[in-house]
Amino acid sequence: MTKPICKRPAALFATLAALALAGCSAGGDDPLAVVADGEWVMDGRDYAAQRFSPLTRIDKDNVGELGLAWYADLDTYRGVEATPLYADGVLYNTLAWNITTAYDARTGEELWTFDPETPREFGRYACCEPVSRGLALWQDKIVIATLDGRLIALNKDTGEQLWSTRTFELDSGYAYSITGAPRVFDGKVVVGQSGGDLGVRGFVSAYDVNTGEKLWKFFLTPGDPTKGPDGEASDPVMEMVRETWSADGMWKELGGGANPWDAIAYDPEFDLVYVGTGNSVPHARFYRSNNEGDNLFVCSIVALDARTGEYRWHYQMNPGEEWDWTCTSSIISADLEIEGEPRKVLMQAPKNGFFYVLDRETGEFISAGAHVFQNWNEGFDEKGRPITSEKVRYSEEPALVAPGPGGAHNWFPMAFSPQTGLAYFPAYQSAFAYALQPDWEPKPLRSNSGWGGWGGPHAGRMGEVMGEAAALEKAWLTAWDPVKQQVAWQVELPRHGNGGVFVTASDLVFEGTTKQTFSAFDARTGEMLWEYPTQSAPVAGGITYELDGEQYIAVNAGWGGGAAQIERGAGIELPRAPARLLVFKLGGTAQLPPLEVDAAAPPEPPRLTASEAEIQRGAKLFAETCAVCHGQNAIGGVKDLRHMDRDTHGKFDQIVLGGLYLEKGMASFDDLLDEQQANDIHAYVIARANEDWGR
Repeated sequence: MTKPICKRPAALFATLAALALAGCSAGGDDPLAVVADGEWVMDGRDYAAQRFSPLTRIDKDNVGELGLAWYADLDTYRGVEATPLYADGVLYNTLAWNITTAYDARTGEELWTFDPETPREFGRYACCEPVSRGLALWQDKIVIATLDGRLIALNKDTGEQLWSTRTFELDSGYAYSITGAPRVFDGKVVVGQSGGDLGVRGFVSAYDVNTGEKLWKFFLTPGDPTKGPDGEASDPVMEMVRETWSADGMWKELGGGANPWDAIAYDPEFDLVYVGTGNSVPHARFYRSNNEGDNLFVCSIVALDARTGEYRWHYQMNPGEEWDWTCTSSIISADLEIEGEPRKVLMQAPKNGFFYVLDRETGEFISAGAHVFQNWNEGFDEKGRPITSEKVRYSEEPALVAPGPGGAHNWFPMAFSPQTGLAYFPAYQSAFAYALQPDWEPKPLRSNSGWGGWGGPHAGRMGEVMGEAAALEKAWLTAWDPVKQQVAWQVELPRHGNGGVFVTASDLVFEGTTKQTFSAFDARTGEMLWEYPTQSAPVAGGITYELDGEQYIAVNAGWGGGAAQIERGAGIELPRAPARLLVFKLGGTAQLPPLEVDAAAPPEPPRLTASEAEIQRGAKLFAETCAVCHGQNAIGGVKDLRHMDRDTHGKFDQIVLGGLYLEKGMASFDDLLDEQQANDIHAYVIARANEDWGR
């Protein structure tokens, strides 16, 4: 539904016209540098996705004069992870549930708002809140990808819907959703999907940006061979893919994973689409594939022909991935001189703790270096295949593995400066205790890890290993030299969840931090030059744009997503304001209202009356059904259920089975749970609340 607020005359998009031509003229002198200096029209600003802006009006000498030009209240406490887009005087932004708004970029006046009325029950399929990481813009269109799998094109001037198409069927049997930004390359909308923790068969697909017509589809794990070919662009390579999976693993029921939930990039010179793929499902390879095979294409970069979707090459970062590591972090193109030779490269720092440099035409492995402590990799063979240590292939006995499932670098956007030759990204050093859950069975549409060890005979050892893991935790803003494969500088930050990065030609790096600030750093030294208290940690990637001779900087400050769940689970979440879009300029004088500090203690829980058997049944059901949103061991999550008040406890069955809070994103689970199972989960939550209350 569109809410028009004011009308604007049609604008000339000379930059985007040039962009369209560049996509059709591969091999030009500089086919990636096609965006006007003052604009930011793609998730990564241009095809190279370097998040590097050539603007220099804000520099090291005057960055301290930055002030708030305007802000927009976004009316949500949900995480806001989108990178805004800017073109021709208008700033475009999107929120949880894919609500999209256009603003006058000078003043913040709303021009239009479009609500696609995303069904709130899809919140149960989003592992880390019903977020959206961004939009696509092409000529006269804004394109959104909704949580429930629709691509929708809007008129950029009015917000009116032009077309809508479905990217996956709602009755597919898989828990698909979309949280990543769609990308538009040479008139094609390319999009992936989320859901790899619950059970999906990952794919990427392309659509005509003018009509929404499907152009091609490429599956990233094998299908059931008894059903014949899929009839898609991936068919010719499926025999090779299937050979890397066991013949009778549980992947057949759950799809295998490899869903490309964020990183998709493009090179017009080679007309290749690069797809970063997600984790496997179930996570434990013992259950997924009988501890056999590389399981292509989990945790890989796959290059496809942009016109046809046909396979060209792949590089797999983690063969047989089983630690919830994804390769869906930013994929950046650059030209580097390596060993005296010019190389056209792709760069990525995925969750596994390494920074990779690949040849972007052929996929050849060039180099990789660890930027945090890790214990899974014993080197690379002559072809660049990683040598995985057997000690991280876990059994029922807990094993310490670094990094942990949060990853050394998650989705938070990375940047690269061709001036400094450095990449910039938020880094997180962590570890985790991995163990198999005995006698685990797959459960479609629920969390499907196959992990266990939190109860039973190994519970004591699990606690010891998790203590060792906690001692390793650190977080930084890291500047990385991709040629030398070493740290150039690091700035230590409080904890995981520091935001995406962009860099300017005046050698400034901007990042939101978990100190609830937005900060500027010297791109060559790491010295912090400016920070602004944002009242909520900005996890999204920011942008910069130029309008009427002034340079602006825009970022969403909306703490949420997976990092927020970790913080809530650790009991260290700070008081915060609702999410806002913040826009800065030199000499800006706008002020945020004072932050209301919520210091209230959690309410006293009900007395525990359930039996130990009921509590144990509830603990198992909670881990399978609820922990994705409400935290492992019922700590933290989107809503910490230990802190329910008496009124909410009284409505527990209405909420869980009756869908009472559907509009808040809490769907009914009556298709998965009966009344006794809901009661068992409630008993477990009450038990956990009493444990932590102090009784």
